[in-house]
Amino acid sequence: MQKRSLTIAGHRTSIALEPEFWDGLEALAAHRKLRLAALIEELDRARETPNLSSALRLAVLRDAQSR
Repeated sequence: MQKRSLTIAGHRTSIALEPEFWDGLEALAAHRKLRLAALIEELDRARETPNLSSALRLAVLRDAQSR
């Protein structure tokens, strides 16, 4: 697990994910031409699960499935 600290919607938060999911999020952010923090903020606003880390993993999975 890799833990990263980011500012999301004006507040600091730490997120722990496996390196492969960080790689997937960075690729998704690059594909959408967003900064990583902006992508995570967007996914945070749209999530349907109570856990942000789970929502991020699902976003990477969905992106991989759609390609």
